[in-house]
Amino acid sequence: MASEQFETIVVERPEPAIARIVMNRPEARNAQNLQMTYDLNTAFDQAVQDDAVKVIILAGNGPHFSAGHDLRPAGKNQAGVDFPPVGNWGGFAEPNAHGRFAREQEIYLQITRRWRNLAKPTIAEVHGKCIAGGLMLAWACDLIVASSDAEFCDPVVTMGVCGVEWFVHPWELGARKAKEMLFTADVWSADEAHRLGMVNHVVPRGDLSPFTLALARRIAAKPAFALKLSKEAVNRSIDIMGQPAAIDQAFALHQLCHAHNLQEFGMVVDPAGLHPSVKKTANV
Repeated sequence: MASEQFETIVVERPEPAIARIVMNRPEARNAQNLQMTYDLNTAFDQAVQDDAVKVIILAGNGPHFSAGHDLRPAGKNQAGVDFPPVGNWGGFAEPNAHGRFAREQEIYLQITRRWRNLAKPTIAEVHGKCIAGGLMLAWACDLIVASSDAEFCDPVVTMGVCGVEWFVHPWELGARKAKEMLFTADVWSADEAHRLGMVNHVVPRGDLSPFTLALARRIAAKPAFALKLSKEAVNRSIDIMGQPAAIDQAFALHQLCHAHNLQEFGMVVDPAGLHPSVKKTANV
């Protein structure tokens, strides 16, 4: 099986028509730092531009799919400086809300929207914990296959913010369950996520990769153009229902939460809600 190594991910080709992108920061539970964001973006773009690839799988190495966004300081952490921007915002070096809004537009909102709209079917292969920013990664994919031990959680309200930046909770769960997920910050099982329609399939942990690959293989057997246009048709139907506008207004409220927390606590989140592992070093 051919593979290509990036700094934070590995790209595998288990079959000519299937690209498998594996997040590879197991020591950080695949928390997404800026390097991973742009490694993923490059790998997705390469897979889309490779005409032999018809399906893309997103998976994670180690015990968990993704623990979310890595809030700890890192060597490369300046959007628009350390990595060329892919979105249409500038002003990354501007002070206060201007720079923060530009940064989060680029690395959280616009780049996730790019991945959601990739012109090929994508499957998230989720095991272990899928927390906050990990949900954004899975939700950007067309299908989600989860292992029976997978757990889903958006604990961002505990940090004084109204949910993660890619705010599709009502679309994934329905309005009442979306409110429950946000209000309680509870951990939800794979079976519950499947019951609500957020997850397509739940399989034993040992069967996760083979099952996902077999699903990708069945999809890859279909005509490439028809697959692309079927995805386009469903995504545009959701767009006509108002999802992009809803996400944008929620993103604005997310930034209002940051501004409030900055006044209240001197940082853009409520420190009481931070995990102890990042509380003293959070780069937020």
